[in-house]
Amino acid sequence: MDVVKLEQVTKTYQTDTVAVQALRGINLTLESGKFISFIGPSGSGKTTLLNLMGCLDKPTEGTVTLAGQSIGGMNRKESALFRGAHIGFIFQSFNLIPVLTVYENVEYPLIMVRHENIETRRALVLDLLERVGMGDQKNKYPAQLSGGQKQRVAVARALVTNPKIVLADEPTANLDHETAYSVIHLMHEMKNK
Repeated sequence: MDVVKLEQVTKTYQTDTVAVQALRGINLTLESGKFISFIGPSGSGKTTLLNLMGCLDKPTEGTVTLAGQSIGGMNRKESALFRGAHIGFIFQSFNLIPVLTVYENVEYPLIMVRHENIETRRALVLDLLERVGMGDQKNKYPAQLSGGQKQRVAVARALVTNPKIVLADEPTANLDHETAYSVIHLMHEMKNK
């Protein structure tokens, strides 16, 4: 099944004096269950592409279809609800909420999007934290974690809602080689579960 489909997608950013075309005429189909990487120099449109696939932005031209639904006509609220129901994000800068514990950071999407009851949330969060090797760190705050630990929490948070699409924007850029390898291996492993 196709989970992402872009047809003739163009994205242009307009400044006061110039129009910058970040993407032009992109046609792309991604199937469910695939692990795909986009590689290119800074400024080549990778983040713009992820933002379009993540309902964070809309194309200037063309059609973006995610999980069988065109996102072009969605308003901000509809985009946010769709994103929460279907998409998990792993950011380069982790984007963990500093005042929440590891457990609470992973639980947060289940409260905000899925409205799961407390028992279901607890079971899902604890299982995922164990699977990413962070079960014994659940009561710590992000400031008490290493970069690799933060990224493992970010992976758990992205996967806790069992999304159809997981988008990762340079998830290993701030990590040492060994930790980066570990995070990529973990993402591959969890994709297959």
